[in-house]
Amino acid sequence: MFDRALAIFAFIMLCGFIAILVIELGRLDITVIAAITLALAGWDVLGRKKS
Repeated sequence: MFDRALAIFAFIMLCGFIAILVIELGRLDITVIAAITLALAGWDVLGRKKS
């Protein structure tokens, strides 16, 4: 359970970091790469089965 909570916390921190990049830079290419990055990270964190 601790691993899952830590993974969700790390994902939230990643979202915050990428949000700052997207807001401050405001470029389309950065936004697309950020969306792909968050989608893959979210799929890894939230789609992971309990081992």
